[in-house]
Amino acid sequence: MTHSEENYLKTIFHLGRNGKGPVSTNAIAEQMETKPSSVTDMVKKLSDKGLVNYKKYQGVSLTPVGTKTALSIIRKHRLWEVFLVKKLHFTWDEVHEVAEQLEHIKSEKLIDQLDELLEFPKFDPHGDPIPTKNGEFTEPKKQLLSQLPISTQGVCVGVKDSSATFLKFLDRNKIALGNLIEIMDKEEFDDSLHIKVDGEKMHISHQIASNLYVKPNEL
Repeated sequence: MTHSEENYLKTIFHLGRNGKGPVSTNAIAEQMETKPSSVTDMVKKLSDKGLVNYKKYQGVSLTPVGTKTALSIIRKHRLWEVFLVKKLHFTWDEVHEVAEQLEHIKSEKLIDQLDELLEFPKFDPHGDPIPTKNGEFTEPKKQLLSQLPISTQGVCVGVKDSSATFLKFLDRNKIALGNLIEIMDKEEFDDSLHIKVDGEKMHISHQIASNLYVKPNEL
């Protein structure tokens, strides 16, 4: 498979909510920043290879083989992110672009040994689950901070926006995975939040709260 074909499978998997639903070619085109006609050409190729189901106007979905392939790519990507952070001391805003290149390495032996070296991590540096070699993974129980009521306490377990700019913002404000976050108050005007992060008070916008995943203490 080409790198482009692998990237399409990964994108379809994510847009289809872990490969479970059909995705429009327009959604794929928007995500991959390309023309819908180019997407149509690619999904036809992937369909010929038995990796996707495609019918005009009915969307695109992954076949079982396509899902297995997408999960393998995602596994490699997230394991490399863990390696870059834990072993090479990259920051979490630096790893995505490098992992995008490393995820296309074909050697299964290398990836299996990488998994063992890292002691079989279940989550990447952004809180996303890492599939096992058999394609199994568990989504953590989590909710967006913006959706929780006042007085809720919970642990930060992931980010919705993994862009470098957002992650750098979190670093500057000392917000990281594992922090205890408590919602103190919500502004009626703009839904911004007054919170405590490990006991430190701060005020964050609704946009920031809408990109932080928290596991409330009662879950």
